[in-house]
Amino acid sequence: MAEPEPVPWALLAADTATVERYRAKVYDRGPDQCAYFLGAISSSGHGKLRAGSRKTGTSRVVTAHVLGFVIANGAQALAAGDVVRHACDESSCQLPAHWASGARLDNIRDYYARSHRAGHALGDVRGPDGRAVAIRDAILTAQATGADVEAAIAAAIAAGNPSGASQDTLF
Repeated sequence: MAEPEPVPWALLAADTATVERYRAKVYDRGPDQCAYFLGAISSSGHGKLRAGSRKTGTSRVVTAHVLGFVIANGAQALAAGDVVRHACDESSCQLPAHWASGARLDNIRDYYARSHRAGHALGDVRGPDGRAVAIRDAILTAQATGADVEAAIAAAIAAGNPSGASQDTLF
């Protein structure tokens, strides 16, 4: 089986239409709060976006936060084989301050170290895709109806933790 063609991240991040399409699907809440993706959500809870163009041969569906990482930091910041990790553990988060590139194994270790914590994003009973879709839909509904978006986000997050339990961080 042939290796998949590498994603031309630098070309995609330099494409004005792709950057505009990406930014139009990000709900930005400020410098310290998760910025949620409002487009398609994958089964892993990550945003998905069609980037590039057929004309240039760069058209493909990409993971939104990886595209965002490259837009913010440049393609050279993403080493071959690395993934973009979420410090906030919100799979649909698009806030550059919450991202770091790193090894896939470290990302897996992070997940197993934190997924069991009561009330934590990784412990959401709906799974990462259910959580991301619930938050996205809450934002879109609140925007459409003029409701309080932050209250809608809080309610969507709380719905994934029906016990209401929480656990303090260790440090």
